[in-house]
Amino acid sequence: MAYFVTGGTGFIGRHLISELARRGEPIYVLVRSASHARLERILRDLGEGRGLIVPVEGDLTGELLGVSARDRARLAGSIRHFFHLGAVYDLGAEASELERANVLGTRNALALAREIDAGCFHLVSSIAVAGRYRGAFTEEMFGEAQHLDHPYFRTKHESEALVRACGRPWRVYRPGMVVGHSVSGAMDKIDGPYYLFKLIQKLRGALPSWVPLIGFEGGHVNFVPVDFVAAALTHLAHLPGQDGRCFHLTDPEDRRVGETLNVFARAAHAPVMSLRLEPSVLGSAAGLAAAGAGRLRPLQRVLEQLLRELGIPRSVVGLLDYPTTFDSTNAQRLLSAAGIRVPKLEEYAWRLWDYWERHLDPDLFKARNLRDAVRDKTVLITGGSSGIGRATALKLAAAGARVLIVARDEARLAQVRAEIEAKGGTVSTYVCDLTEPKACGDFLRQVLAEHGHVDILINNAGRSIRRAIENTYDRLHDYERTMRINYFAAVQVTLGLLPAMVANGGGQVVSVSSIGVLTNAARFAAYNASKAALEAFTRCAAGEYSARGVHFAVVNLPLVRTPMVAPTRFYEQFPLIQPEQAADMLCHAVVHRSDRLATRLGRFAQLLDILAPRLTRAVMSEAFTMYPESEAAGGAPGSDTKTTPDMAVFASLMRGVHWS
Repeated sequence: MAYFVTGGTGFIGRHLISELARRGEPIYVLVRSASHARLERILRDLGEGRGLIVPVEGDLTGELLGVSARDRARLAGSIRHFFHLGAVYDLGAEASELERANVLGTRNALALAREIDAGCFHLVSSIAVAGRYRGAFTEEMFGEAQHLDHPYFRTKHESEALVRACGRPWRVYRPGMVVGHSVSGAMDKIDGPYYLFKLIQKLRGALPSWVPLIGFEGGHVNFVPVDFVAAALTHLAHLPGQDGRCFHLTDPEDRRVGETLNVFARAAHAPVMSLRLEPSVLGSAAGLAAAGAGRLRPLQRVLEQLLRELGIPRSVVGLLDYPTTFDSTNAQRLLSAAGIRVPKLEEYAWRLWDYWERHLDPDLFKARNLRDAVRDKTVLITGGSSGIGRATALKLAAAGARVLIVARDEARLAQVRAEIEAKGGTVSTYVCDLTEPKACGDFLRQVLAEHGHVDILINNAGRSIRRAIENTYDRLHDYERTMRINYFAAVQVTLGLLPAMVANGGGQVVSVSSIGVLTNAARFAAYNASKAALEAFTRCAAGEYSARGVHFAVVNLPLVRTPMVAPTRFYEQFPLIQPEQAADMLCHAVVHRSDRLATRLGRFAQLLDILAPRLTRAVMSEAFTMYPESEAAGGAPGSDTKTTPDMAVFASLMRGVHWS
């Protein structure tokens, strides 16, 4: 006797085939012409069991599954178990596609089973047949399903109805949301909880893992790893006396969305939701948002943009308050006798996360290296003769960009040019004082005349002043000169290049800011104010130019060991990042088209300033008192040459902050 399997090249199907192969009987697998390569990969993984696999050409939407008369004659009377897994398991699929695959496909599979006089017909259905039933849905329930308004729910329910009325021996299996292998973590696509992984990843990148978050509890979810589903399905299919029954292949432990998100957040070393709101609050908010989106197209577009950014289909949002739980008492009783159990999510969540981040993260399929992002593109870096600008120019030129650098010091520009050209890079240098509006305007006209447009602008040129406000009462020029280079020059360069960027179809503008804007560090009032102004301009421009293809980014760099910090001598003893590390951050912003890139400490400081501003002031006040005014800023001679243990500890804990 033998097996017949539809959907054998799918995710569950190939694990089922592996389980069936251990029983040593022939396995006929329905294969579309386009799926032979996938079957070949399965055969390679089977090793010695590959000799049991017999491909049968066909298609779910064809009459009798498109199986030829010759193959039907070969199969007649020899198939003891007919496994029908072929279906579309996708909440975002079109209704017509779901109808063809899930309903018509099941009808054709049943017709073939009758034609070849197969034994038991095993349908791999889904918990979706319950619709949005409120309460516990048991293995004996079917007609009690409620709210089958989603086409996926409806087509899975209709396909199961066909099997229940087929007049032949049948068994139905309803897996929960199937996730990756509990040992390897392997998964073939983004589905179910994976749609929320990008959100977790973004939170991890924005905040330290110990920061408590407020979230939502959400509705019920039920995840099962594919290896459990395949093992359970194989065991239950071969038990005697179980025809005409339905089995829930689900996790007996009831979980809510919020709890599950926290499990994956811990696996990802991301912040968790310490306080989770109840579904009623979420439902009210979702209802208001839906009502508002229906009346206001702009709000709808904003919502769609947010979902696109996170890679979450609209259909998934509607399941965040899913009301159904699933009783699997009978299946669990039969499986436990064979030692088959659903592993606890906490035991294997880290494997799912690790596999997703290494193999399925959508960002993996974008430009993932600097060369892909900048090759043959024209990149202008202001302040490119030293420090961060020089380090960034070297990296971009090495990656294949046409680099343009501008600065005041002709000798240093020539030195950077020689370094780049010695390594085979392309660079053009321009001598200009960007704080002079006329000179800056002439420079911009020259760049456009020579290059036509700039693809990427990095506003890096700047200066810093570390001086307490009380020492600037008669030094308004401190504020004017920082604004002139850090803000006005950057704005003039950006304004001068934007028209050509738009005409060329888009571009990127990266504004170099500081962690000081996020921490509001004392003694940096002039510097932080100028960078905050640049940030405000950049964020406003981002909204105005998003639809025109120009992307704006802000990079909040921590303190960098450059000539700009040399006047404060005790910085020599503190842990600062090197220009090359700062350049890596700027390159990361270019590659990933970041909206804002900052260290976790910087993000946390920004959040703390919102939630507990008095605490932030207390920290800054303590730092102001602890760290002396530098000699260059008017402090006592030698005031900044010595450090105390307290200063060192403070600087170590708050690494990269512009300490006063």
